[in-house]
This record gives sequence, structure tokens and C-alpha cells, in this order.
Amino acid sequence: MKLDILAFGAHPDDVELGCGGTLAKEISLGKKVGIIDLTRGELGTRGSVEIRNQEAADAAKILGISIRENLDMRDGFFVNDEAHQLKIIEMIRKYQPEIVICNAIDDRHIDHGKGSQLVSDSCFLSGLMKIETEHKGDKQQVWRPKLVYHYIQWKNITPDFVVDITGFNEKRVEAILAYGSQFYNPNSNEPETLIASKNFLESLNYRAQDLGRLIGTDFAEGFTVERYLAVNSLSNLM
Repeated sequence: MKLDILAFGAHPDDVELGCGGTLAKEISLGKKVGIIDLTRGELGTRGSVEIRNQEAADAAKILGISIRENLDMRDGFFVNDEAHQLKIIEMIRKYQPEIVICNAIDDRHIDHGKGSQLVSDSCFLSGLMKIETEHKGDKQQVWRPKLVYHYIQWKNITPDFVVDITGFNEKRVEAILAYGSQFYNPNSNEPETLIASKNFLESLNYRAQDLGRLIGTDFAEGFTVERYLAVNSLSNLM
């Protein structure tokens, strides 16, 4: 299956938190979208691998994702080396996305910045003919995405552009809350974490509303880029 957009997250729920509204909007426009999780989030304080596997599947269904795969890298300990790059190259060549979206370039969780650079480097390497990969015994064709974007996570990074997600914010939040083990629940007996706080739950709309305010809409999501954005004319800008 060829995808229009392939979103990567170091952990299940990264993609939903970072760009769930944008993906929901693109899917509504007829785009085929996939998610690749690098790890199972097995070091997470709350929940379990089994629970998060089901939560990830539920969130993908809510958003209308075409495919979701997990590369089973080690949570907290994956690195940006040849072995890990080849796993991502295989996925890029398998799905041939025009656009790749990945983790924030810098963030509180060390896996986010690592995952961001790992995916970005792999997107470049995937276009080199002398790097040979196979999928299920078949030699893969080279493929380099046209665009690589990075969503914003815990830290307030200034975006290079924002996407109006008005009309899709509710679905974004619904997909995030599919990860019930991870977020605020007053009846939970699990340890308190930063993202399981009531403050974090209430903050899900803060940034989206503020970015929306800045462009004159209700909600928006922000992204950073690796090269200049180009438009055909000034009239394409909001």
C-alpha cells in the first residue's frame, strides 16, 4: 500500500498528541495515512505493553489510519545507528510516503529528540541506491519522501507553520484519550506522572487554541521543517 503520509512516533500516543488533528483532517480529504511506532512504550510508568497495544489500535481506528506498525525498538535505549536506520528505511520504502512526520526535534523525553533525528536521517538514506533492503524476501526500490515535518510535543517550540484543525480537534482529543492508562483518571491507583495529571489533561486544548488564535481559527497544530517552505503564490497563504 502506498501512503500519502507516514507519521512516526517514538512511543504509542506520540503521534496522536503531536499531530492527531492534522492526520484526521488529511484523511477526511482522502489521503492515505499510516503510523509507525518505534517502541511499545514499555518503560512507561503506567499501564503495560498489552494495554498500550490495544490503546494504539483503538486510537488508529478513531482517526481512520490505514496501517499501524510497531518496530519493537527498545524504549529508552534505541540509538541512531545503521541497524535502526535500516528498519525505518524498510518502512519508508514499503509505504513510499510523499510526506513523513516525526517527533519533535528537541523535547523533555530523550526518545523524542533521538527518534526525530533517527527518522530524519533514515528518510535521506532511503533515497540512496547503494543501500539495499528487502521486505519479505523482495528487493525494495529506493524512495525518499518529498517532505519531512516535525510535530511539537512537551516543549513550546516555535512552529515554522501551523495547520488549521478546526472541526477535527474533538477527534484528536478522542484519539488521545483512547490511551486511558496514560492520562488523568481520578479513580486510578497507578503512580502519578506529569502526563497523568489533571493539568495535562486540561492542557490538551491550550496549545491548539492558542495556535488557532494566532491564525484566526479555533484550533491548530504546529510543525517545524527541515528546509524552506515554498508556495506558488501569496494567495495560497491564510
